[in-house]
Amino acid sequence: MYIAMNRFTLNPGQHEAFERRWRERNSHLKSVPGFIRFRLLKLDEEHYSSYAEWESEQAFVDWTRSEAFRKAHSGGMPSGVLAGHPRLEFWEVILEDA
Repeated sequence: MYIAMNRFTLNPGQHEAFERRWRERNSHLKSVPGFIRFRLLKLDEEHYSSYAEWESEQAFVDWTRSEAFRKAHSGGMPSGVLAGHPRLEFWEVILEDA
């Protein structure tokens, strides 16, 4: 399993606009081969992470090269919401206890 996470830092007072953008977007993920699950995580009103599980790194790479990826990212985040660029992290699952 492969995890792709983006860490976001928001400008003060922008959490509602940020959350609304995520709720209203069409991610197109459910139709993508290898996609398992997505979660948007909130630490506080200025720090969030997106969390996406994939069957493999290749499944994630294929998604980033797809038309579904382009559609999902075409809207972008409203100006002034983010305090900087998201920090992208990739994780390989080496142990899982379910």
